[in-house]
Amino acid sequence: YNCTMQGLPPFCVAMANRFFSPIFQNFLLLPALIFLPIITQSIATPSNPPPSTMSSDFPPPQDHSHLIQNSWFHERGPLWPGQAFTLQIQELLYHQPSRFQDILVFQSAHHGKVLVLDGVIQCTERDEFSYQEMIAHIPLFAHPNPKKVLVIGGGDGGVLREIARHPGVEEIVICELDEDVIRVSKEYLPFMARGFDDPRVKVHIRDGAQFMKENQSSFDVIITDSSDPVGPASVLFETPFYRAMYGSLREGGIVCTQGECMWLHVDLIRPLVRAVKGFFETVEYAYCTIPSYPSGQIGFIVATKKGGGNEGRGCKVPVRSVGESVQKELRYYSEEIHKAAFVLPAFAERAIFGEDENEEKEKE
Repeated sequence: YNCTMQGLPPFCVAMANRFFSPIFQNFLLLPALIFLPIITQSIATPSNPPPSTMSSDFPPPQDHSHLIQNSWFHERGPLWPGQAFTLQIQELLYHQPSRFQDILVFQSAHHGKVLVLDGVIQCTERDEFSYQEMIAHIPLFAHPNPKKVLVIGGGDGGVLREIARHPGVEEIVICELDEDVIRVSKEYLPFMARGFDDPRVKVHIRDGAQFMKENQSSFDVIITDSSDPVGPASVLFETPFYRAMYGSLREGGIVCTQGECMWLHVDLIRPLVRAVKGFFETVEYAYCTIPSYPSGQIGFIVATKKGGGNEGRGCKVPVRSVGESVQKELRYYSEEIHKAAFVLPAFAERAIFGEDENEEKEKE
Protein backbone atom coordinates (compact mmCIF):
# COMPACT_ATOMS: atom_id res chain seq x y z
CA TYR A 1 0.00 0.00 0.00
CA ASN A 2 1.66 3.21 -1.20
CA CYS A 3 0.36 5.98 1.05
CA THR A 4 2.33 8.71 -0.70
CA MET A 5 0.16 8.13 -3.76
CA GLN A 6 -2.82 9.31 -1.70
CA GLY A 7 -1.23 12.70 -1.03
CA LEU A 8 -0.09 11.95 2.54
CA PRO A 9 3.20 13.35 3.83
CA PRO A 10 6.05 10.79 3.83
CA PHE A 11 6.60 11.18 7.58
CA CYS A 12 3.18 9.51 8.20
CA VAL A 13 4.28 6.49 6.25
CA ALA A 14 7.70 6.37 7.99
CA MET A 15 6.19 6.53 11.47
CA ALA A 16 3.74 3.77 10.69
CA ASN A 17 6.43 1.48 9.31
CA ARG A 18 8.72 2.14 12.30
CA PHE A 19 6.37 1.70 15.25
CA PHE A 20 3.49 -0.48 14.07
CA SER A 21 3.18 -3.81 12.44
CA PRO A 22 1.81 -3.88 8.93
CA ILE A 23 -1.54 -5.18 10.15
CA PHE A 24 -2.17 -1.89 11.98
CA GLN A 25 -0.73 0.47 9.41
CA ASN A 26 -3.88 0.91 7.39
CA PHE A 27 -5.93 1.53 10.57
CA LEU A 28 -3.49 4.26 11.62
CA LEU A 29 -3.40 5.91 8.24
CA LEU A 30 -7.14 5.71 7.51
CA PRO A 31 -8.09 8.77 9.67
CA ALA A 32 -5.25 10.75 8.15
CA LEU A 33 -6.38 9.70 4.68
CA ILE A 34 -9.89 10.97 5.41
CA PHE A 35 -9.24 14.18 7.37
CA LEU A 36 -5.87 15.50 6.20
CA PRO A 37 -7.11 16.62 2.75
CA ILE A 38 -10.04 18.40 4.43
CA ILE A 39 -7.77 20.14 6.96
CA THR A 40 -5.20 21.23 4.40
CA GLN A 41 -7.93 22.49 2.04
CA SER A 42 -9.59 24.54 4.78
CA ILE A 43 -6.23 26.12 5.66
CA ALA A 44 -5.40 26.93 2.05
CA THR A 45 -8.86 28.26 1.11
CA PRO A 46 -10.68 30.60 3.56
CA SER A 47 -14.43 30.00 3.69
CA ASN A 48 -15.10 33.76 3.56
CA PRO A 49 -12.64 35.50 1.22
CA PRO A 50 -12.14 39.21 1.81
CA PRO A 51 -14.37 41.57 -0.18
CA SER A 52 -11.49 42.65 -2.40
CA THR A 53 -11.14 39.09 -3.75
CA MET A 54 -14.83 38.40 -4.19
CA SER A 55 -16.19 38.26 -7.74
CA SER A 56 -17.73 41.41 -9.16
CA ASP A 57 -19.92 42.26 -12.10
CA PHE A 58 -17.56 45.11 -12.95
CA PRO A 59 -14.02 44.90 -14.29
CA PRO A 60 -11.25 46.18 -12.02
CA PRO A 61 -10.90 49.98 -12.21
CA GLN A 62 -8.25 51.44 -14.48
CA ASP A 63 -5.57 53.78 -13.25
CA HIS A 64 -5.91 57.27 -14.74
CA SER A 65 -2.61 58.67 -13.49
CA HIS A 66 -1.61 59.39 -17.09
CA LEU A 67 -4.11 62.28 -17.09
CA ILE A 68 -1.89 64.12 -14.58
CA GLN A 69 1.08 65.75 -16.30
CA ASN A 70 3.37 68.47 -14.93
CA SER A 71 0.91 69.39 -12.14
CA TRP A 72 -2.02 69.72 -14.56
CA PHE A 73 -5.05 67.42 -14.81
CA HIS A 74 -6.19 66.80 -18.39
CA GLU A 75 -9.74 65.51 -18.82
CA ARG A 76 -9.99 63.55 -22.05
CA GLY A 77 -12.57 60.92 -22.91
CA PRO A 78 -14.38 59.05 -25.70
CA LEU A 79 -17.61 60.98 -25.13
CA TRP A 80 -15.99 64.28 -26.18
CA PRO A 81 -13.44 63.28 -28.84
CA GLY A 82 -10.94 65.86 -30.01
CA GLN A 83 -11.27 68.15 -27.02
CA ALA A 84 -9.95 68.34 -23.46
CA PHE A 85 -10.39 70.34 -20.28
CA THR A 86 -7.39 71.15 -18.11
CA LEU A 87 -7.07 72.28 -14.50
CA GLN A 88 -3.89 73.17 -12.64
CA ILE A 89 -3.26 71.00 -9.58
CA GLN A 90 -2.13 72.78 -6.46
CA GLU A 91 -2.12 69.70 -4.21
CA LEU A 92 -3.02 66.05 -4.77
CA LEU A 93 -5.30 65.11 -1.88
CA TYR A 94 -6.42 61.55 -2.68
CA HIS A 95 -5.92 59.02 -5.46
CA GLN A 96 -6.95 55.39 -4.91
CA PRO A 97 -9.07 52.84 -6.73
CA SER A 98 -12.30 51.64 -5.17
CA ARG A 99 -13.90 48.31 -6.06
CA PHE A 100 -15.62 50.01 -8.98
CA GLN A 101 -13.69 53.06 -10.18
CA ASP A 102 -10.62 55.25 -9.92
CA ILE A 103 -11.16 58.08 -7.39
CA LEU A 104 -9.12 61.28 -7.49
CA VAL A 105 -9.44 64.44 -5.39
CA PHE A 106 -7.15 67.43 -5.77
CA GLN A 107 -6.94 71.05 -4.75
CA SER A 108 -6.90 73.10 -7.94
CA ALA A 109 -5.34 76.51 -8.44
CA HIS A 110 -8.59 78.37 -9.20
CA HIS A 111 -11.53 75.91 -8.99
CA GLY A 112 -11.18 74.79 -5.39
CA LYS A 113 -11.36 71.09 -4.62
CA VAL A 114 -12.11 68.76 -7.51
CA LEU A 115 -13.59 65.23 -7.53
CA VAL A 116 -12.71 63.00 -10.48
CA LEU A 117 -14.09 59.49 -11.12
CA ASP A 118 -12.49 57.31 -13.79
CA GLY A 119 -10.77 60.34 -15.27
CA VAL A 120 -13.96 62.43 -15.54
CA ILE A 121 -14.58 65.56 -13.46
CA GLN A 122 -17.66 65.12 -11.28
CA CYS A 123 -17.60 68.45 -9.45
CA THR A 124 -15.45 71.43 -8.64
CA GLU A 125 -15.90 73.65 -5.63
CA ARG A 126 -16.21 76.67 -7.89
CA ASP A 127 -19.29 75.70 -9.91
CA GLU A 128 -20.86 72.50 -8.49
CA PHE A 129 -23.86 74.44 -7.17
CA SER A 130 -25.36 75.02 -10.63
CA TYR A 131 -25.73 71.31 -11.34
CA GLN A 132 -26.74 70.27 -7.81
CA GLU A 133 -29.38 72.97 -7.49
CA MET A 134 -30.96 72.38 -10.88
CA ILE A 135 -31.12 68.56 -10.81
CA ALA A 136 -32.76 68.73 -7.37
CA HIS A 137 -35.00 71.80 -7.45
CA ILE A 138 -36.49 71.39 -10.94
CA PRO A 139 -38.38 68.19 -10.00
CA LEU A 140 -39.00 69.21 -6.38
CA PHE A 141 -40.55 72.58 -7.18
CA ALA A 142 -42.49 71.01 -10.08
CA HIS A 143 -44.16 68.60 -7.63
CA PRO A 144 -47.03 69.98 -5.51
CA ASN A 145 -46.19 68.05 -2.35
CA PRO A 146 -43.09 65.81 -2.42
CA LYS A 147 -42.82 63.74 0.75
CA LYS A 148 -40.47 60.91 -0.12
CA VAL A 149 -37.45 61.37 -2.40
CA LEU A 150 -34.98 58.81 -3.77
CA VAL A 151 -31.49 59.65 -5.03
CA ILE A 152 -29.61 57.16 -7.20
CA GLY A 153 -25.87 57.83 -7.12
CA GLY A 154 -24.96 61.21 -5.71
CA GLY A 155 -22.40 59.87 -3.26
CA ASP A 156 -20.76 63.29 -2.96
CA GLY A 157 -23.83 64.50 -1.06
CA GLY A 158 -24.51 67.62 -3.15
CA VAL A 159 -28.02 66.59 -4.23
CA LEU A 160 -28.87 65.61 -0.66
CA ARG A 161 -27.80 69.08 0.47
CA GLU A 162 -30.28 70.67 -1.93
CA ILE A 163 -33.17 68.31 -1.15
CA ALA A 164 -32.69 69.09 2.53
CA ARG A 165 -33.71 72.70 1.80
CA HIS A 166 -37.31 71.46 1.35
CA PRO A 167 -38.90 71.22 4.82
CA GLY A 168 -41.94 69.36 3.49
CA VAL A 169 -39.86 66.36 2.44
CA GLU A 170 -40.18 63.71 5.14
CA GLU A 171 -37.74 61.06 3.93
CA ILE A 172 -34.64 61.22 1.72
CA VAL A 173 -33.27 57.87 0.56
CA ILE A 174 -29.97 57.49 -1.30
CA CYS A 175 -28.68 54.38 -3.10
CA GLU A 176 -24.97 54.67 -3.86
CA LEU A 177 -23.11 51.67 -5.24
CA ASP A 178 -19.62 52.85 -4.27
CA GLU A 179 -19.29 53.54 -0.54
CA ASP A 180 -15.76 54.88 -1.09
CA VAL A 181 -17.21 57.89 -2.90
CA ILE A 182 -19.23 58.75 0.23
CA ARG A 183 -16.24 58.25 2.52
CA VAL A 184 -13.89 60.34 0.37
CA SER A 185 -16.47 63.10 -0.08
CA LYS A 186 -17.06 63.37 3.66
CA GLU A 187 -13.33 63.76 4.20
CA TYR A 188 -12.41 66.10 1.37
CA LEU A 189 -15.67 67.70 0.13
CA PRO A 190 -17.56 68.70 3.29
CA PHE A 191 -19.25 71.61 1.50
CA MET A 192 -21.22 68.99 -0.44
CA ALA A 193 -21.17 65.98 1.89
CA ARG A 194 -22.95 67.92 4.64
CA GLY A 195 -26.08 66.69 2.87
CA PHE A 196 -25.57 63.39 4.69
CA ASP A 197 -25.97 65.16 8.04
CA ASP A 198 -29.70 65.70 7.62
CA PRO A 199 -31.60 63.29 9.91
CA ARG A 200 -34.11 62.51 7.15
CA VAL A 201 -31.38 60.87 5.02
CA LYS A 202 -31.23 57.07 4.83
CA VAL A 203 -28.19 55.57 3.07
CA HIS A 204 -28.21 52.26 1.18
CA ILE A 205 -24.95 50.94 -0.29
CA ARG A 206 -26.41 48.86 -3.07
CA ASP A 207 -27.61 48.72 -6.65
CA GLY A 208 -30.31 51.33 -7.23
CA ALA A 209 -32.25 49.39 -9.88
CA GLN A 210 -32.73 46.40 -7.61
CA PHE A 211 -33.73 48.68 -4.73
CA MET A 212 -36.43 50.26 -6.88
CA LYS A 213 -37.77 46.87 -7.92
CA GLU A 214 -38.19 46.08 -4.24
CA ASN A 215 -39.88 49.43 -3.53
CA GLN A 216 -42.72 49.85 -5.99
CA SER A 217 -44.92 52.99 -6.02
CA SER A 218 -42.90 54.40 -3.11
CA PHE A 219 -41.42 57.77 -4.10
CA ASP A 220 -42.74 61.14 -5.17
CA VAL A 221 -39.46 62.21 -6.80
CA ILE A 222 -36.51 60.15 -8.03
CA ILE A 223 -33.26 61.90 -8.92
CA THR A 224 -30.48 60.03 -10.69
CA ASP A 225 -27.18 61.83 -10.19
CA SER A 226 -24.95 59.67 -12.34
CA SER A 227 -21.60 59.97 -14.02
CA ASP A 228 -21.29 59.57 -17.79
CA PRO A 229 -22.57 56.38 -19.49
CA VAL A 230 -19.33 54.41 -19.19
CA GLY A 231 -18.35 51.81 -16.62
CA PRO A 232 -20.72 51.23 -13.66
CA ALA A 233 -22.99 54.13 -14.69
CA SER A 234 -23.72 52.86 -18.21
CA VAL A 235 -26.88 51.00 -17.18
CA LEU A 236 -28.37 54.25 -15.86
CA PHE A 237 -28.76 55.46 -19.45
CA GLU A 238 -30.75 52.46 -20.65
CA THR A 239 -34.51 51.98 -21.00
CA PRO A 240 -34.81 49.19 -18.36
CA PHE A 241 -33.48 51.57 -15.71
CA TYR A 242 -36.12 54.15 -16.60
CA ARG A 243 -38.78 51.45 -16.36
CA ALA A 244 -37.49 50.65 -12.89
CA MET A 245 -37.80 54.32 -11.92
CA TYR A 246 -41.32 54.44 -13.35
CA GLY A 247 -42.35 51.44 -11.27
CA SER A 248 -40.91 52.94 -8.09
CA LEU A 249 -42.73 56.26 -8.55
CA ARG A 250 -46.05 57.07 -6.98
CA GLU A 251 -48.82 58.43 -9.20
CA GLY A 252 -47.95 61.93 -10.32
CA GLY A 253 -44.30 61.35 -9.47
CA ILE A 254 -41.36 62.95 -11.24
CA VAL A 255 -37.93 61.64 -12.27
CA CYS A 256 -34.98 63.87 -13.08
CA THR A 257 -31.77 62.37 -14.41
CA GLN A 258 -28.42 63.61 -15.62
CA GLY A 259 -28.99 64.04 -19.35
CA GLU A 260 -25.54 64.67 -20.87
CA CYS A 261 -24.68 67.60 -23.17
CA MET A 262 -26.78 68.85 -26.07
CA TRP A 263 -23.63 70.03 -27.88
CA LEU A 264 -22.06 66.58 -27.82
CA HIS A 265 -24.56 63.83 -27.11
CA VAL A 266 -27.84 64.26 -29.00
CA ASP A 267 -27.18 60.81 -30.46
CA LEU A 268 -27.50 59.46 -26.89
CA ILE A 269 -30.27 61.80 -25.71
CA ARG A 270 -32.71 61.47 -28.60
CA PRO A 271 -33.21 57.66 -28.62
CA LEU A 272 -33.48 57.58 -24.84
CA VAL A 273 -36.11 60.33 -24.79
CA ARG A 274 -38.07 58.60 -27.54
CA ALA A 275 -37.93 55.26 -25.73
CA VAL A 276 -39.12 56.50 -22.34
CA LYS A 277 -41.96 58.46 -23.94
CA GLY A 278 -43.60 55.08 -24.38
CA PHE A 279 -44.46 54.79 -20.68
CA PHE A 280 -43.95 58.19 -18.99
CA GLU A 281 -46.77 60.66 -19.50
CA THR A 282 -44.48 63.62 -20.24
CA VAL A 283 -40.78 63.67 -21.10
CA GLU A 284 -38.91 66.98 -21.27
CA TYR A 285 -35.32 68.20 -21.47
CA ALA A 286 -33.77 71.05 -19.49
CA TYR A 287 -30.20 72.24 -19.04
CA CYS A 288 -27.86 74.43 -17.05
CA THR A 289 -24.48 75.98 -17.68
CA ILE A 290 -21.45 74.78 -15.74
CA PRO A 291 -17.93 75.71 -16.89
CA SER A 292 -16.11 72.58 -15.70
CA TYR A 293 -18.31 70.12 -17.62
CA PRO A 294 -17.63 69.29 -21.30
CA SER A 295 -18.70 72.20 -23.52
CA GLY A 296 -19.78 74.10 -20.40
CA GLN A 297 -23.28 72.64 -20.28
CA ILE A 298 -25.18 69.66 -18.83
CA GLY A 299 -28.76 68.57 -19.37
CA PHE A 300 -31.55 66.85 -17.46
CA ILE A 301 -34.20 64.41 -18.65
CA VAL A 302 -37.35 65.20 -16.66
CA ALA A 303 -40.32 62.84 -16.87
CA THR A 304 -43.67 62.47 -15.08
CA LYS A 305 -45.91 59.55 -14.21
CA LYS A 306 -49.61 59.92 -14.83
CA GLY A 307 -51.89 60.68 -11.91
CA GLY A 308 -51.75 62.84 -8.83
CA GLY A 309 -53.43 65.79 -10.53
CA ASN A 310 -50.45 66.39 -12.83
CA GLU A 311 -52.06 65.07 -16.01
CA GLY A 312 -50.11 66.39 -18.97
CA ARG A 313 -48.77 69.46 -17.19
CA GLY A 314 -45.10 68.50 -17.26
CA CYS A 315 -42.43 70.28 -15.27
CA LYS A 316 -41.62 73.44 -17.22
CA VAL A 317 -43.31 75.70 -14.68
CA PRO A 318 -42.76 75.40 -10.90
CA VAL A 319 -45.94 74.79 -8.92
CA ARG A 320 -44.45 75.89 -5.61
CA SER A 321 -42.63 79.11 -4.81
CA VAL A 322 -39.13 79.37 -3.44
CA GLY A 323 -39.17 80.90 0.02
CA GLU A 324 -37.27 84.15 0.43
CA SER A 325 -34.81 82.71 2.94
CA VAL A 326 -34.07 79.72 0.70
CA GLN A 327 -33.66 81.88 -2.40
CA LYS A 328 -30.99 83.92 -0.61
CA GLU A 329 -28.99 80.73 -0.09
CA LEU A 330 -29.29 79.55 -3.69
CA ARG A 331 -26.71 80.66 -6.22
CA TYR A 332 -28.17 79.37 -9.48
CA TYR A 333 -31.77 78.17 -9.22
CA SER A 334 -34.72 80.56 -9.27
CA GLU A 335 -38.28 80.36 -10.57
CA GLU A 336 -37.22 82.28 -13.68
CA ILE A 337 -34.23 80.04 -14.43
CA HIS A 338 -36.49 76.99 -13.89
CA LYS A 339 -38.72 78.11 -16.77
CA ALA A 340 -35.83 79.23 -18.95
CA ALA A 341 -34.00 75.91 -18.54
CA PHE A 342 -36.54 74.18 -20.79
CA VAL A 343 -36.12 76.67 -23.65
CA LEU A 344 -33.69 74.89 -25.95
CA PRO A 345 -31.72 76.25 -28.88
CA ALA A 346 -33.43 75.47 -32.16
CA PHE A 347 -30.86 72.85 -33.18
CA ALA A 348 -31.26 70.98 -29.88
CA GLU A 349 -35.07 71.14 -29.97
CA ARG A 350 -35.07 69.63 -33.46
CA ALA A 351 -32.36 67.07 -32.66
CA ILE A 352 -34.00 65.78 -29.47
CA PHE A 353 -37.74 66.14 -30.12
CA GLY A 354 -38.06 66.70 -33.87
CA GLU A 355 -39.25 64.12 -36.33
CA ASP A 356 -36.61 62.14 -38.14
CA GLU A 357 -36.51 61.71 -41.93
CA ASN A 358 -38.21 58.30 -41.86
CA GLU A 359 -41.20 59.67 -39.95
CA GLU A 360 -41.54 62.60 -42.34
CA LYS A 361 -41.49 60.24 -45.32
CA GLU A 362 -44.18 58.05 -43.70
CA LYS A 363 -46.44 61.07 -43.24
CA GLU A 364 -45.95 62.08 -46.89
